[in-house]
Amino acid sequence: MTPIGKNIVIKTIEEEIVTSSGLMLSSDDANKQRYKRGLIIKPGVEVRAIEEGQEIYYDKRAGYTMFIENEAYTIIQENDVVVVL
Repeated sequence: MTPIGKNIVIKTIEEEIVTSSGLMLSSDDANKQRYKRGLIIKPGVEVRAIEEGQEIYYDKRAGYTMFIENEAYTIIQENDVVVVL
């Protein structure tokens, strides 16, 4: 699979969120967070700053999910990435 342009194929990473005081947030509280964590599966041909295998945070309202070979992937634009880990 090769994403076109500045599209990026990612796999969402479900993470447990723990506050600084050690409290684990419920899934409802975690869903209120604006950003989600993801793993770069394949960057588009015009993406230069992000490489395959890197973890990122991206705006959870961005992109869409599609099934490729029975696996769910999220497709986002390069400008939806806010942090590269």
